[in-house]
Amino acid sequence: MTIAEIITPLEKFAPTVYQESYDNCGLITGNANWNCTGVLCSLDVTEAVVLEARDKGCNLIVAHHPIVFSGLKKITGKTYVEQTVIAAIKNNIAIYAIHTNLDNIIDGVNNRIADKLGLVNKKILAPKQNLLSKLFVFVPENAVEKVKEAIFKAGAGHIANYSECSFSSQGIGTFKGDENSNPVIGKPMIRSTIAEVKIEVILPNYLQHYVVHRMIEAHPYEEVAYDIVPLSNYYQTVGSGLIAELQQEVSEIDFLHFLKKQFNLKIIKHTHLLNKPIKKVALCGGAGSFLIKNAIAEKADIYITSDIKYHEFFDAEGRIIVADIGHWESEQFTVELLVEILQSKSPTFAVLKSEMKTNPVEYFID
Repeated sequence: MTIAEIITPLEKFAPTVYQESYDNCGLITGNANWNCTGVLCSLDVTEAVVLEARDKGCNLIVAHHPIVFSGLKKITGKTYVEQTVIAAIKNNIAIYAIHTNLDNIIDGVNNRIADKLGLVNKKILAPKQNLLSKLFVFVPENAVEKVKEAIFKAGAGHIANYSECSFSSQGIGTFKGDENSNPVIGKPMIRSTIAEVKIEVILPNYLQHYVVHRMIEAHPYEEVAYDIVPLSNYYQTVGSGLIAELQQEVSEIDFLHFLKKQFNLKIIKHTHLLNKPIKKVALCGGAGSFLIKNAIAEKADIYITSDIKYHEFFDAEGRIIVADIGHWESEQFTVELLVEILQSKSPTFAVLKSEMKTNPVEYFID
């Protein structure tokens, strides 16, 4: 298999268009046309991880964090980033990053955290806007099901937990082809009147070209009449963080002990306890201080994330517990997720989990 074939399931699972503007997801080193000898999955990429991949016969590293966030002006080996890139190029190893696009989908990084805590009724904490459009297409009655089927198979018609969602309304269409036309119904230079159905479906913006292409293939008309209208709706399955619930409420202390055990934590930094039970849990893997107000608005009892600065703890305002469990610690199960995605699509291909602990943070506990 080529590297392109290996990474295709990843990009279907978490499209790169859902990465944040500052991010650098996708293939960072290497060539997508190379034959893949094996895949090593890791949270971070360091020189040690590159050498591990080499020693294990893997020429593709799939990592959560990109080794290069912005352009490199020099590659002299003076920094760990430069050293890593040099090692990858020298050993013909491709590096692929799947970062905030994996954070921003409902089945991604945050879902894995929620599963480790046994949470239910999960939804995106801060859904994104302006990622959806509505497609309107006019179809003769005898072709409605064929066109619908093509649109649905192309990825349109999904709303949260529902698929094949559409609305149809009947009407009368007219058209008159010129002398160069070849209409399926009627004759050139004569106006035709026909009963038609208007089909409406929602689709992600990044699928527009593909959906329209498949729709036109299935449509009987020589010229297909359709409209695409951008929507400002919130996309309920794409966005930042997650809000969910415990199956049964527990005390604050019991929940913190449970959190510490499930994530094998040495320490939890948190705001003052509020002396009330924990039921509703908000969370965000990685740096998530920007979602504290969202967690409060959703009436979460606790918000779990990392990289909270001193003054940001004040933002809890006595209305929520904010718990900082560490960046690496919050995302440690992401590697499991990557391995599962790749193995489900290529069960006979070598997909390995890195044995390197890349967490740069240590805790001194005497």
